[in-house]
Amino acid sequence: MSETAVRRFAAAFGGVVAAGSALAIGYLVADLTGGPWPVDAVGVQVIDWAPGPVKDWAVRELGTADRPLLRFGICVTLAIVAAVAGVVGRRSPRLAVGLAGGLGLVGLTFAVFSRSAASGVVERLLPSVVTLVVAVVAMWLVVRRPKAVAAEQPDGFDRRQFLVTVSALAVAGAASFAATKVLSVKPGEALRARFKVPRPTEAAPPMPAGVQADVPGVSRFVTPNAKFYRVDTLLEVPQIDPNDWELRIHGMVDKEMRLSLADLVDRRLIERDITLTCVSNEVGGPYVGNARWIGVPIADVLAEAGVRSGADAVKSTSIDGLTIGTPLSALTDGRDAIFAVAMNGEPLPFDHGFPVRMVVPGLYGYVSATKWIVDFEVTRFADFSAYWTDRNWSEQAPIKTSSRIDVPKGFATLKAGPAVAAGVAWAQRRGIRSVEVQLDDGPWQPAKLATEDSIDTWRQWTFRWNATPGNHRLTVRATDAEGNVQTATEAPPRPNGSSGLHNTIFMVE
Repeated sequence: MSETAVRRFAAAFGGVVAAGSALAIGYLVADLTGGPWPVDAVGVQVIDWAPGPVKDWAVRELGTADRPLLRFGICVTLAIVAAVAGVVGRRSPRLAVGLAGGLGLVGLTFAVFSRSAASGVVERLLPSVVTLVVAVVAMWLVVRRPKAVAAEQPDGFDRRQFLVTVSALAVAGAASFAATKVLSVKPGEALRARFKVPRPTEAAPPMPAGVQADVPGVSRFVTPNAKFYRVDTLLEVPQIDPNDWELRIHGMVDKEMRLSLADLVDRRLIERDITLTCVSNEVGGPYVGNARWIGVPIADVLAEAGVRSGADAVKSTSIDGLTIGTPLSALTDGRDAIFAVAMNGEPLPFDHGFPVRMVVPGLYGYVSATKWIVDFEVTRFADFSAYWTDRNWSEQAPIKTSSRIDVPKGFATLKAGPAVAAGVAWAQRRGIRSVEVQLDDGPWQPAKLATEDSIDTWRQWTFRWNATPGNHRLTVRATDAEGNVQTATEAPPRPNGSSGLHNTIFMVE
């Protein structure tokens, strides 16, 4: 490698280190203040600006990996620009510093306009301001050259000075990153520990025997918190101090209310088993789970506030500013719609809305399941539009009758002879009456249903048959308690939930 190529590579490396140190120090400041890291501020705006089909593809193909991949993509882009700035700095240090400043300004601009859980202006902007300042100073330190060296070699640099500068910046960046990851600057679980799960006024009835199918590989009837699906639009999950949380109830009500967490849990609390489903769930997909929730009936709070005539919706808002529109009727028709504070016997996990979220049986999450909720406005659908409806999802979204095959997995190999298939079916607010299975192009045959817990939970099923050698296809369909047979008509999740029949291909030998 020629001397020129070595110097060019070193300059590019120096630019990357300068940018990396700025981002690491900005990350530490974000961790300390609770404000958005510039990468996350940009990422949230990218999510908001992304066309619907792109969002749908990311949820379908990447799942929860979409967030780290988005962060990685933004960081790679920044690294490329920083490397270019470092190379440019060999000839024009001012231009290199200008490029670094430009990147910092982009992050600052997005921090101003992007959704964020940060409550104050200082918390919201300080991480980006610090990142901008450090980026400019770090880039200047990397590309500056003593006058004596510049006079002798216009495109050269002081090797010793460069190594010392880059090493110092690398150490500063690594130390900042370590402070957030190793030293755990954020309070994390200490915040959840401040909240003790209250005893419900109305405990859930004991789960009846036989709700869990005795088949290896089938979903657990109660989904563990750590395995419960997560679909939202944030890169950094809010960590809210339960002592500072407050819910405002206002709009078309007779009495505006502001409830602290202590005020909320001092009310009637109910415990219920409820299955949640994400509208992004493809046929046979993983975005459905069942949990035992404790919460305050939303209808009780609305009754106390006094809903005025003409209201038909509630606009709920998360701490990051995301809005969701819910039919008022779904909150007052007797179903167990709650402000949930506990999940499977624990305080809500951060990923699932700690300290308070909405849980509404029978509706897809994008019109009901506001996490990290802080605002609850009684209104009319004609007077507002919510985050997802602005992106061409339907205003009304009752959950469709659906079923899934858990066993056998796609492309599994079975032994000839007695075989078993198993899975789950759901139709919240209606319940499941029957499940049928079709082997290849044969007739529909009844599956055995596990015991029903309630109409708001999924129901497991099993099907046993004598497997013969060859390649086979297994298809499932459910019928809800109102007699509605799951449709075979295929539809994507957008605009109000997927439809079609789940099938799996396997081989018998």
